[in-house]
Amino acid sequence: MRENTLAMTHMNSTALLIIDVQQGLCSGDNAAFAVDDVIQRINSVSRKARAAGAPVVVIQHETRGGDMDHETAGWKLPAALHVEGSDVLMRKTVSDAFLRTELHDILQSRGISRLVICGLHSEFCIDSTTRRAMALGYPVTLVSD
Repeated sequence: MRENTLAMTHMNSTALLIIDVQQGLCSGDNAAFAVDDVIQRINSVSRKARAAGAPVVVIQHETRGGDMDHETAGWKLPAALHVEGSDVLMRKTVSDAFLRTELHDILQSRGISRLVICGLHSEFCIDSTTRRAMALGYPVTLVSD
């Protein structure tokens, strides 16, 4: 991830979304590639976002009858992911974090007009959420690693 990812203008209207960094995708057969390094880079970006006054929204996927059911070990956040009390925690049940959730309302109520997005499995939920965000008019910066 580039160090200057959050060195952009309009930080007071920017939010960071952290998508699907959950224990079920961080260990065992489903562990993302180099997940420990990825989590440390996400922590670096979230630390910079908080320092700049940008809200951090941590989004957790949940299933019904699967490995990531609500409150199961796989659904929980990994200990290595730094989450602050000021962060917004949000649950979702589909790839698009805007669909059937309060995400858009949360962003609008805080005057957010730009998004920085990071997380795990970019080909699924990050892709779907980014496409919906752009359709809703949010310019999106994807954090690279």
